[in-house]
Amino acid sequence: MIESARLTLRPITESDFDALAVMLRDPEVMYAWEHTFSDEQIIAWMARRSAGYAANGYDYWLAVDRESGEAVGQIGLLAEQVEGEQMLGLGWILRRDCWGRGYAVEGARACLEYAQRVMGAERVIADIRPENTASVAVANRLGMMRVSSFVKHYNGIDMVHDVYEIRL
Repeated sequence: MIESARLTLRPITESDFDALAVMLRDPEVMYAWEHTFSDEQIIAWMARRSAGYAANGYDYWLAVDRESGEAVGQIGLLAEQVEGEQMLGLGWILRRDCWGRGYAVEGARACLEYAQRVMGAERVIADIRPENTASVAVANRLGMMRVSSFVKHYNGIDMVHDVYEIRL
């Protein structure tokens, strides 16, 4: 587990289905993905998180408000492939009613500290769709700089992503 002032980041478990569904079924939250998730896709999402923990020791974690105990989002470190290169990535997906409260920046900073202190990482990237202005703003607040762009093939669609990077 990773803790920040207001958040606990912990592994996602099967009991988190309903909390994940709130995010992954919300068209406004998932607009940059260009689809929402079915029950089967949420179950597969959870299985990918578990596989990431097993293979790497990290993946999206459930971001839980320490005071209320409620899930506010998913924030984590990710094993990313960018044009054939393996990179350490950073990602965040927040419940719509939790937008604008600083949770993404706070949780992402905690992940960056973990990446540097525990993993010895020297660089972390975030791949973000250019139209996802809220995530671009989070990356900027973290001190990440846009360094390139690439086309990611996801869910049958070619999507341009900008790569933001921070040196630790």
